Amino acid sequence: MDLHARADHLAQLMEERLDIRGPDLATKLRRAGRRIPRWVRRELDALVEALDRVDHPKLAAQVDYGRIETGTKRAEGWLEAVDPWDRRKSVVIHWLAGNALNILIVIGIALALMGWRGLL
Repeated sequence: MDLHARADHLAQLMEERLDIRGPDLATKLRRAGRRIPRWVRRELDALVEALDRVDHPKLAAQVDYGRIETGTKRAEGWLEAVDPWDRRKSVVIHWLAGNALNILIVIGIALALMGWRGLL
């Protein structure tokens, strides 16, 4: 599998598993932010850099294809292990927990004020 096909496959996986949109792997990687681990970002950054070099005749000799191959396999393994439904579910749960805590704080403050003013 050549580098461009591998990059397209990884970009497709990022779109399916992490719901990151963009025209190419470099854009999706930039938009991913902290949704991916640092080591995956490093491996995919190396692939993006190799994609820039592989089209140039003199710079293509500088590409370490073995490192790129192992790195992309590791990144692909991590992306395939991501469960999109579990990820969405955890986002909703964290949002609900944060809002529930805020509501409890507001109710506590309201009850304290009502008790202080003698309305309870």
